Amino acid sequence: MLKQVIEVMELLDSALVSGDSVRAFLHGRGLKDIEVKTITGEKGSTDFIKIKVQGTQGKTKGGSAKTLGVIGRLGGIGARPEQIGLVSDADGAVVALSLALKLVDMRVNGDELDGDVVISTHICPDAPVKPHKPVPFMGSPVDISTMNREEVDPDMDAILSVDTTKGNRVANWRGFAITPTVKEGWVLKVSDTLLDIMGWTTGELPKVCPITTQDITPYGNELYHINSIMQPCTATDKPVVGVAITSQIPVPGCGTGASHPTDIEEATRFTLEVAKQYGRGLCSFYDEDEWLNIVNRYGALRCLQTLGENS
Repeated sequence: MLKQVIEVMELLDSALVSGDSVRAFLHGRGLKDIEVKTITGEKGSTDFIKIKVQGTQGKTKGGSAKTLGVIGRLGGIGARPEQIGLVSDADGAVVALSLALKLVDMRVNGDELDGDVVISTHICPDAPVKPHKPVPFMGSPVDISTMNREEVDPDMDAILSVDTTKGNRVANWRGFAITPTVKEGWVLKVSDTLLDIMGWTTGELPKVCPITTQDITPYGNELYHINSIMQPCTATDKPVVGVAITSQIPVPGCGTGASHPTDIEEATRFTLEVAKQYGRGLCSFYDEDEWLNIVNRYGALRCLQTLGENS
């Protein structure tokens, strides 16, 4: 999938890129079901883009195959005028759009998935920068609740949240990793089928990005978060798994020249293989019987999906 990744990186590496230009590019390749919405916040505006790729047995055609959601999570693809070029934080958007491009290229060549795939991200070439330790993060023109509202779709039966996760000291290897599954405030065991798919696609032992309870709570509660990778889990009762693009050393989200096409390609190929298997019912994000046991014994922890008592 390196061809699609390079095409998308070239498309996004522009001060003039917008949701409309991305939609026009994808339209030209054969994708038609694309929504673009511009939302303005206190620090500028961004274009949310949502793409639906229909499966042969998907819900949009009256079928029963489950729908995979893929969210490209980021603050912005650029930090102009402070920085020139595509920033490290853009990796989530690159993965999401490269997946969409690959799926339509596959369809042109006669290959379609069983289930629908809903892909969402946003396009902002001039996002703000905000302080964070150990390195600065990218900010966003809109708040996290707006992002969740626009990117988490009710049709998604499970979600892969893809985010650059290089600004920390714990996920310290080059490539990508997956997180444990999170559902309704619970950090569940890592999915065995997702670990299998990661091993198959990388040819290496799978890597797991450590997350804490703090990471699955909403932004705005004055707690430390590794980044926004798990924020979709605060806005849905569906299972969410993070796909973290990682590096050996902390890299600022606003850093340029720090996006590695080969790492992004591996992560994108992983999301594609998950989409194939999930729509066929051959991939599970969590054990449903164990989940029922958890809820019966302890209940859901939905309080962790809120800002808490002292908000």
